Amino acid sequence: MHRRQLAAFAGLMLAAASSGAFAQSTYPNKPIHLVVPFAPGGTTDIIARVVADPLSRVLGQPVLVENKAGGGGLVGAQDTVRSAPDGYYLGLATVSSTASAPAINPKTPYNPITDFTPIINIAATPNIIAVNPSFPAKDYAAFAAELKKSPGKYSYATSGTGGIGHLLMELYKSLTGTFVTHIPYRGAGPALNDVVAGQVPMIFDNLPSALPFVKEGRLVPIVVSAPQRLAALPNVPTFKEVGLEPVNRLAYYGILGPKNMPKEIVDKINAGVKKVLEDPAVRKRIEDTGSLIVANTPEQFAAEIKAEFDIYKKVVQTQKLTLD
Repeated sequence: MHRRQLAAFAGLMLAAASSGAFAQSTYPNKPIHLVVPFAPGGTTDIIARVVADPLSRVLGQPVLVENKAGGGGLVGAQDTVRSAPDGYYLGLATVSSTASAPAINPKTPYNPITDFTPIINIAATPNIIAVNPSFPAKDYAAFAAELKKSPGKYSYATSGTGGIGHLLMELYKSLTGTFVTHIPYRGAGPALNDVVAGQVPMIFDNLPSALPFVKEGRLVPIVVSAPQRLAALPNVPTFKEVGLEPVNRLAYYGILGPKNMPKEIVDKINAGVKKVLEDPAVRKRIEDTGSLIVANTPEQFAAEIKAEFDIYKKVVQTQKLTLD
């Protein structure tokens, strides 16, 4: 290659490198897609929509929420895994999509530890067992007694097979020696609708999506997974209080992308979400659902995902749970 050709080639390489850096430094310059791996109406969808609009203003581009339900969160999460690592296609991470569903499903089409770039955990939320008002029990002691004396009589709804509600209820069953039948749905929204309508007698759900129905008297709260009793439900015991501490686990809601996202883009999204969460109005909307603001670093969120996956993998192995 002649000297003139070498100089031209070097110039092209420099321009390409500069262009890549420029593309990152000007991120975002087009709309960002935020995939919720469940149907509209559930807690994941609520958290995503509370954050998306103010994040659009902070980043200067629309943040478009898309619902892609199925497989306990696996379908939507797989879309995130398959996307380009340029920050324009992100996912709302849940315990179901990154821990419980992969833990129980050997055919999960991704590795929750290595196939994502964790960005930030937005919030953590309690979970709740609630029943239709027609259910014969209205408190935990009566609920536990009713299930004990009527094995196989009742069923429970969740956001999907392998979701956090499914695994926590199965853990509950194994610890209490009770049996109720699992009815999986494509998200908490449709599951809640059927429990409220009396099609299914009970649900194990994230608190934010169930709480409005509880407040309206359309669902009766039985027991919650929370660090302590909740101000919104002062008369409802925690699983720890009733002697079932292993079930007393919170759910998380965070943002992640496909693996190999540039650190500069990850940091920009992380900082943008943190700025959104500094807004008292946004914090109140999230906290009013019963959730706790987290707003941590990418490294901290990655550690949380791994810890939760390891816990549910052990539950699946110990209890010999399968998708069948």
